[in-house]
Amino acid sequence: MKNLTKYAFAIFAILLFTAIKPAMAQNTKEFQAAKSKNKQYNALYALNSGDEQKIAGTLRNIKNALEDPRLKGKLHIELIAFSAGVAVYDKKSPFKETLLDLKSRGVDLVQCENTLRERKIEKSSLYDFINYVPSGNGEIILRHYEGWAIVHP
Repeated sequence: MKNLTKYAFAIFAILLFTAIKPAMAQNTKEFQAAKSKNKQYNALYALNSGDEQKIAGTLRNIKNALEDPRLKGKLHIELIAFSAGVAVYDKKSPFKETLLDLKSRGVDLVQCENTLRERKIEKSSLYDFINYVPSGNGEIILRHYEGWAIVHP
């Protein structure tokens, strides 16, 4: 019985090793980052949160994408704000300088008009350098079908 236990353990160990070895071999391939192959990339950042940390993080993500050496000079970005995300464009927000910097780098700053109507917000209370679309969700859908990357941080 003692020998049988040893043999059973040995067989189990061999089976386990043969099952694990192929899985270990698959992990030996070295990681390779994505490479830029296109002349132009389009990304739509969707912002529907009024949380200042979330807004700041989204704006930082946009800046980081613009500075990625693989995308530099090839990236067109649109920031669509809807729902509570309208806070980013409020004249009382702390984001004016960041937004102006992004705009100067070619980022389209866009606000959903449905949000303004539903929340009874006047355009005059928002920065005058932003653009408008009838529907934020409509913009996301249309951009998706145009082949844009949709980013919702």
